[in-house]
Amino acid sequence: MSHPSPLHLAVALDGAGWHPAAWREPGARPERLFTAGYWAGLVTEAERGLLDFVTIEDSLGPQSADPAAPDDRTDQVRGRLDAVLVASRVAPLTRHIGLVPTVVTTHTEPFHISKAIATLDYVSAGRAGVRVQVSARPDEAAHFGRRELPSIRPEEWDTPAGQELSAELLAEAADYVEAVRRLWDSWEDDAEIRDVSTGRFIDRDKLHYIDFEGAHFSVKGPSITPRPPQGQPLVSALAHQSLPYRLVGGSADIGFVTPHDTGQARAAVDEIRAAQDAAGRAGERLHVFADLVVFLDTEQAAAEDRKARLDGLAESPYTSDAEVFTGTPAQLADLLTAWQRAGLSGFRLRPGVLGHDLAQITRGLAPELRRRGAFRDAYEADTLRGLLGLARPANRYAAARAGGAPQS
Repeated sequence: MSHPSPLHLAVALDGAGWHPAAWREPGARPERLFTAGYWAGLVTEAERGLLDFVTIEDSLGPQSADPAAPDDRTDQVRGRLDAVLVASRVAPLTRHIGLVPTVVTTHTEPFHISKAIATLDYVSAGRAGVRVQVSARPDEAAHFGRRELPSIRPEEWDTPAGQELSAELLAEAADYVEAVRRLWDSWEDDAEIRDVSTGRFIDRDKLHYIDFEGAHFSVKGPSITPRPPQGQPLVSALAHQSLPYRLVGGSADIGFVTPHDTGQARAAVDEIRAAQDAAGRAGERLHVFADLVVFLDTEQAAAEDRKARLDGLAESPYTSDAEVFTGTPAQLADLLTAWQRAGLSGFRLRPGVLGHDLAQITRGLAPELRRRGAFRDAYEADTLRGLLGLARPANRYAAARAGGAPQS
């Protein structure tokens, strides 16, 4: 089957899987969820399938069946390891796959995160990214005591109060990303001299105060970590509607969207491209991936039966913000290649049960796409930017010092 261009594939790692009863499946290994070996095994399996990157979910409060508040359930996985630290632990065990931990911008500081992701880029030799996420939950705000957030139910996000809070949190996230990007550039690439004979380790003229003053942050800089190997690690964000589409268009390298058909995929891509143009980024390459939750088996009936069994354990049918696909790898390949024509760069797949569906992706879906000429035969680059066809950006402060326009 002819194909316009090779697809990019990522997987989203979360606990035992995206179905709330995934931890109860045979092979789920719930006793190992909080071990380094568990996460190393998942990421090395994803790399075995030649996937572009993994994202690692995180939050600042326990998981909850209620999106706006904690719950009292004891029959679902609760508790997480820190996503950035997990990625740093796994990085030396892999060679090619990108590592994209989730960071909540609402209650953390740009300076700390810029340093953490720059360090991850060094530890992984240029394979780091970050998924920025906002938090509107009052219980998470209470962990930090710096601000109070109103309680907004999901059905209230389209009200004036909901839109106002969403706009505030996303504007803060945009400021956050801008401060982080400037900190990554605050050391020029050749700022380190390391000349033992002269006793000069750095050229102080090539370290820069970023002097970032925004509505939400004031950051002096420079960073204490030299410029990352990729120059700028990849920034990504999940977006469901217009306001977060603007964050993706103005601030991200990768946007994750949640269409349920080709028409919705095309509409999301068009809106993000318009936001990108409005932000003055028309000449930059920005990837748009669609998210899907997947339950895969060699026979469609087996996949359907497995999901039904999990739904029974959870005592309710599983639903998601993203499309839920239940079927075979070949059927999923049909859907992905059809949806790609809507302008998508690739797909981020959320395995329903990691212990089962991840291997179905790496050993079933990826070879099927490869047979169709729609997926790589081997890793073609050693950095995440290289895998996604993104050039290493020039340092904005070096360009300004040389008399050119600062790079955004």
